[in-house]
Amino acid sequence: MKTVLITGSSSGYGLETARHFHAEGWTVIATMRSPRPDLFPASERIRLLPLDVTSADSIAAAIAAAGPIDVLVNNAGIGVVGAFEATPMAHIRKVFETNTFGVMAMTQAVIPAMRARKSGVIVNVTSSVTLAPMPLAAAYTASKQAIEGFTGSLAHELGAFGIGAKLVEPGYAPTTQFAANTDIPVMDLIPETYADYAGPVFAGYANPPLTTKESDVAEAVWRAAHDTSGRLRFPAGADAVALMEQA
Repeated sequence: MKTVLITGSSSGYGLETARHFHAEGWTVIATMRSPRPDLFPASERIRLLPLDVTSADSIAAAIAAAGPIDVLVNNAGIGVVGAFEATPMAHIRKVFETNTFGVMAMTQAVIPAMRARKSGVIVNVTSSVTLAPMPLAAAYTASKQAIEGFTGSLAHELGAFGIGAKLVEPGYAPTTQFAANTDIPVMDLIPETYADYAGPVFAGYANPPLTTKESDVAEAVWRAAHDTSGRLRFPAGADAVALMEQA
């Protein structure tokens, strides 16, 4: 029986991905800052572990408790929307600590055991902002673009040891907590001088022609984890697929 460890499993993509792998018969190690057993059915194939991907001690404890894993899904992330000019550098660093350095730290933590077994897959969840420039998302895009380049390079060196590295690129999912998953309210990052510009942008976000569902991402992660073709990128959601096709 195979085992997957998923970061950021308390909501959104991570929660749906955990449920999907469990439904397919896998053992799921669902990690989050504060474990919530009420989110999952009682099952011997579901384990909940506390994990803060910005803490080296927390990562080490989770990896030790998890034991051997076949797939790591780096899903935990922080959203930030707003004018770059108004976004405090302290907040930008916090976004990078989770979205970029947290992914790198988790990846580094699982490589030795995967390399020893000469098997395993690392799936890094980024965003469709890496497929086409999006307004009012400069800092967030930068944190995710870094992981795009990181994963592409990593796929080469880990491939020599039988380990896969994949990217899943979700589109915009209105039903997730993306906008709420931040310490700073969006409107606090829209100065008055940006109001006229931001208004139509937010109106577009409110009525997108195509969107992504949590299940789209879970299914893309599943495909990425099982891919043997050497494919790197897996867009998730109708909007992300459309952006990929236009690229």
